[in-house]
Amino acid sequence: MNRFSIWTYLLIVFILLFGALYSLPNLYPANPSIQVAYAQSGQAADTELLNKVNTLITENNILAEDVSLKENNIVAQFSDLDAQLKAKTVIQRALLDQVIVALNLEPTTPAWLTNLGAGPLKLGLDLSGGVHFLLEVDIENALQNRLENTLNSYRKRFNEDGIAYSQSAIEDKSLVFKFNDSDAYSRALALLNDENVTATGNLYDLSPAVASNTIRFNFSDVAIKELRDYAVGQNLVTLRNRVNELGVSEPVVQRQGSSRIVVELPGVQDTAAAKKIIGKTANLEFRMEAKPEASRLSKERFGYKNAPGLDALLERNVVVAGESVTNASTGFDENGFAQVNITLDLQGGRAMQKATTGNIGRRLAVLFVEEKTLSELKVDQDGNEYIDQTSYIDKKIISLATVQAVLGTSFRITGVGSPQEASELALLLRAGALAAPMKFVEERTVGPSLGKENIKLGIESMIIGFLAVVAFMLFYYRWFGLAANIALAANVVLITGFMSLLGATLTLPGIAGIVLTVGMAVDANVLIFSRIREELQNGSDPQVAIKEGFGRAFTTIFDANITTLIAAIVLYAVGTGPIKGFAITLSIGIVTSMFTAILGTRAIVNLMYGNKRLTELKI
Repeated sequence: MNRFSIWTYLLIVFILLFGALYSLPNLYPANPSIQVAYAQSGQAADTELLNKVNTLITENNILAEDVSLKENNIVAQFSDLDAQLKAKTVIQRALLDQVIVALNLEPTTPAWLTNLGAGPLKLGLDLSGGVHFLLEVDIENALQNRLENTLNSYRKRFNEDGIAYSQSAIEDKSLVFKFNDSDAYSRALALLNDENVTATGNLYDLSPAVASNTIRFNFSDVAIKELRDYAVGQNLVTLRNRVNELGVSEPVVQRQGSSRIVVELPGVQDTAAAKKIIGKTANLEFRMEAKPEASRLSKERFGYKNAPGLDALLERNVVVAGESVTNASTGFDENGFAQVNITLDLQGGRAMQKATTGNIGRRLAVLFVEEKTLSELKVDQDGNEYIDQTSYIDKKIISLATVQAVLGTSFRITGVGSPQEASELALLLRAGALAAPMKFVEERTVGPSLGKENIKLGIESMIIGFLAVVAFMLFYYRWFGLAANIALAANVVLITGFMSLLGATLTLPGIAGIVLTVGMAVDANVLIFSRIREELQNGSDPQVAIKEGFGRAFTTIFDANITTLIAAIVLYAVGTGPIKGFAITLSIGIVTSMFTAILGTRAIVNLMYGNKRLTELKI
């Protein structure tokens, strides 16, 4: 009566073996390691850098288990955290801005498991360590940029409409235009009044009576609030896209207050490396090369990246900026050199078309704007060495090409360097430009030693909870309790295996989810066993009692687990960071616990009692 077909048993065994296979990588501990890469974008690590790293490690008597070149980085593995931290400090102080040194954990998963797509669980910030940043968006800078863009925009409008002005400037966060006569003044004032009213309020605070034929105006409080919300919102989206494209697992990027953003990157132990990922304010500016007869105030000189010593004079007015880029991809030109294919939005396309119309034969420059860090080794008052870092904005021309035809929303830029440089530039442009610069208000590193302590305490809590449940089930349900305990152990293995397979990230709340799942799995067995007891008390045959116990308790167990699963899905949908980690673990645990508590436990009970003629059943 209580028997499964051979195919059912094979299915159960297959699922258990599958889960065990993908949980195996978690038995291989990761080695503390460091990754060393050139700070210059697109420059891959080479044997020269490998030799430098080897020499520094050897000269400072640091014991390394392995130092090798892997995927354009130098990876050095160590047996303990002290050697890892010492090596990082030595290399960083010796090479400063030449390299980026990041702390890491190098997996030791055997190749045969890796070939099957099996890997260890990803650990969250609270378990693996990582970095926490609090960034503040520079609203003043964003306002200044908006003032400059608005000034240039109205210069063009007035010129196109024939409104003559003798002076235009930014004075104390206000725009000032002085017109040649009262007629030009009146026409300009009428134009500004027409464009001032918006759906949310006035865009400008106009002061038309400052001086004769002079208009002074600045952004209203409503406009400044909209600018702040836009700048923070755009930077938030850009940071999320940038972090996601660069593959940092389970990052947290969220707004805090009116102008601050919190970023947490699990697994990244080096603040310099993390800043390279999230703090890079790379942007593009398309500018026409200045005409020889242009005044000195209307042009700027910049260096040309791929030709040392070659520079060019560019117009100050920006034709199109990186904010207008909607897509960017890499490719190769007819000569086999890397290029970046650019797609602009409609407004950017119109601006590019307007700028290149009538300028065939002139050169169009692509200016790469990047925030960089300058490191310097200093000594404090106590004689201790430390690295002092300052940020600066670097602008260089990456392409200077002659306009062959009128450009629109789609075109390409060449001369971007190596394919790696082209790929990184395309990635940053796809992620979006930062609407305003940001400064790091707070930097906090959660060390791997703290994460190790969290893992230890989390595993201890799981073991204590598991053993308590096992003892209770054995004492109260005897052989049935043994079947439930075997299924419970299989459940933990399946949770680990499927989380590893899906690439889910384990956090402290995730461990709490596993502990909760253990209790829920046993709860299902308690319902089944209680139902079997009721059937036996009603005089049912033991085999019938087993069948009815599993069958009639199924509906209750299914309903309870489905409602919990719905709650977990909602938590995942609206939660962030640790909440999502808890929801993922709970969801996977619900599915596996239903399999092990119902199908797995019954398979064991069937093997124990299914082929026997029972006169009594102790449970």
